[in-house]
Amino acid sequence: MLGSMRPQRSQPRSRALRVVAAAALVAVLGVTSGCGSDDDPEADPTPDDTPTGATESPTEASGTPTESTTVAPSDSPTTAEPPVETLVYFLVDDPRGVRLAREPHELAAEGAEATAVGAVTAMIHGPADPDYATTWDPDTQVLGVEKQGRAITVDLSEEARTTDAGSDAAQQMVQQLVYTVTEVLGTRSSVRLLVEGEPVDELWGSVDWSDPVRRDDPMLVRQLVQIDSPAEGGTSGRKVTVSGEAATFEATVPWRVVDGTGAVVRSGFTTAAEGMTLSPYAFTVRLQPGTYSVEVSEDDPSGGEGEPPRTDTRTFTVG
Repeated sequence: MLGSMRPQRSQPRSRALRVVAAAALVAVLGVTSGCGSDDDPEADPTPDDTPTGATESPTEASGTPTESTTVAPSDSPTTAEPPVETLVYFLVDDPRGVRLAREPHELAAEGAEATAVGAVTAMIHGPADPDYATTWDPDTQVLGVEKQGRAITVDLSEEARTTDAGSDAAQQMVQQLVYTVTEVLGTRSSVRLLVEGEPVDELWGSVDWSDPVRRDDPMLVRQLVQIDSPAEGGTSGRKVTVSGEAATFEATVPWRVVDGTGAVVRSGFTTAAEGMTLSPYAFTVRLQPGTYSVEVSEDDPSGGEGEPPRTDTRTFTVG
């Protein structure tokens, strides 16, 4: 069985303004700083809030008439960088075995390699969607991520050697890490794993990672019906756009929206860009305020005679 672990959400980091100091014999002066189909046309989307910035202005300093005085220039106004959104991969049970599912995560904008560290950390801590799971030891620390050319090196702590995953899930854990870190640093890159700075040959009793690993064919490792937006547990205006990727028969993607009581309030189908290969789809639906779940599935040409259709769901709130 796959275990589900909740990710620990990063808290925004505060940015302290630096104090400007004058040269010798000059008094120290303070610096102040001054968010298918549609048949409900009457509902309107909720406008997004507009963030405001902050400015700072220096205070002048002067020396005595007989002494030379130097005033250090003030810092430029600082504005928090908007977070970077990236896709983090997890494991999900599928009719054909364990597959990769993904969630969008917002991470601090501190450079590509630092963002990759944040993405791998989020992968280890676990998903927001209760249908997904991670089987990495939650005490595993990301000691570093480095990229040279198309070669990425990920260094993890000793706890990475521990997992309770079966052999199928353990194999997919390799691709889980590879997909997550290459989502940030380049999908055509290869990934080498270190543990405490040392190369890894065998892991979890069933995995050989002695050579760098690239992404496997997504049709072989990813779930074939995926919702990317809205986010699990997120909020939305009344105009909700659902998007993701699917590989379905004749590119047909059925969907439905259910309310908190389980009643279907909207349904329809959309089409992906291509059939029988993972390609993007999107549809928009208008909803009244409340909590809903959207379900996207593959079309079932067998009429229920074959294996169950693959589905993906997201729960969200309309404000």
